Amino acid sequence: MRTVLTGGDVFDGTGAPAARADVAVEGDRIVEVGTGLDGDVTIDATGCTIMPGLIDAHVHVMFSGMDPLALASEPFSYAFYKAEQNLRTSLDLGVTTVRDAGGADLGVKQAVADGLIDGSDLVIAVTPLSQTGGHVDGWTVHGEVHSLLVPHPGRPHTVVDGPDQMRLRVREIIRAGADVIKICTSGGVMSPRDDPRHPQFSEEELAVCISEAAASGIGVMAHAQGTPGIRNAVLAGVRSIEHGIFLDDECIDLMLARGTWLVPTLLAPVALIRMIEAGTRLPQAVVDKAHSVAGTHMDAIRRAVDAGVKIAMGTDSGVFPHGLTPEELQLMVEAGMSPSRALAAATSSGADLLGLGELTGRITPGLRADMVMVDGDPYDFGTHAQRVRHVIKGGRIVRSRLAAA
Repeated sequence: MRTVLTGGDVFDGTGAPAARADVAVEGDRIVEVGTGLDGDVTIDATGCTIMPGLIDAHVHVMFSGMDPLALASEPFSYAFYKAEQNLRTSLDLGVTTVRDAGGADLGVKQAVADGLIDGSDLVIAVTPLSQTGGHVDGWTVHGEVHSLLVPHPGRPHTVVDGPDQMRLRVREIIRAGADVIKICTSGGVMSPRDDPRHPQFSEEELAVCISEAAASGIGVMAHAQGTPGIRNAVLAGVRSIEHGIFLDDECIDLMLARGTWLVPTLLAPVALIRMIEAGTRLPQAVVDKAHSVAGTHMDAIRRAVDAGVKIAMGTDSGVFPHGLTPEELQLMVEAGMSPSRALAAATSSGADLLGLGELTGRITPGLRADMVMVDGDPYDFGTHAQRVRHVIKGGRIVRSRLAAA
């Protein structure tokens, strides 16, 4: 059956201005983009913009906010049910693909792919890697471990030290089904006993991580907030820097020279501060760090934008509740991106970063029909959630506010 979305404007994902066109879909593929197209079923897109399904390149679907006391009281399996809810929430907004940066295992990804649960498709890192005392080491000073990422058969342990342990753990994570390796090359905001400005992992450890991932044909994403951790990760050969709070000009030049991607997650400190102000209970060190980095983060991303660093959109949803994706787009505009460039970062650029550029992220014949249709101005990110008319994933309408004609 041939379905045609007709009468609307098309934003193709490349950043070019939206232009009037029809889009024809057969099965799960876009087969034609043009004017005057006909089909067996017509969907009236008058007054709407048709764009590729959004791609969020940094989420944590197993979490819905980081309240340590609340998380400690939840049964182990509860997070899997939260993941289903979070994936549905993302799809409601037209986010058809997400990259989980730590937590979701192969079972969650496969459940979506097989249609057992409803939500965005997944690219998974499975287990984020930390050195002892690093960003995702759950050890506490009173001698207990309060890990948010409890190891299980589908999710290897997070902590690794030395090149030999690194080699084994990366191989275990790949065996568990990872599409990408996530490594923490600096401290972080949410880890109370380290400093986001300090580097983590040695040059030798990073080299082993990169080479083992490359041997299996996958890339490495680096949680990297401080300048030394960013520099070390870029020089080691990671595919993307996540957060980049303390990016300096040297790091930006290195990223440009090596083609390294940046996933800014500007929403992370902003939403975290809102949670704190609303009463979320967090260690004082986390509260202090969240307040201290927000301005620095925005300034660093502005410089990266001005320099032309490759940027893909990611929210860090899960550190805070899911469903705020449009706000990340607005913050990217505040950081100096044009609205069309921000939307491209959430479509074609996200697909290219995730290695899905030949599958999704653009409205062009031959690619998978992952699309979202919004009423009115596609760049009015503040009202995006209220203006979603249809979400199409793999050629099927999965969210709809108006029936097809």
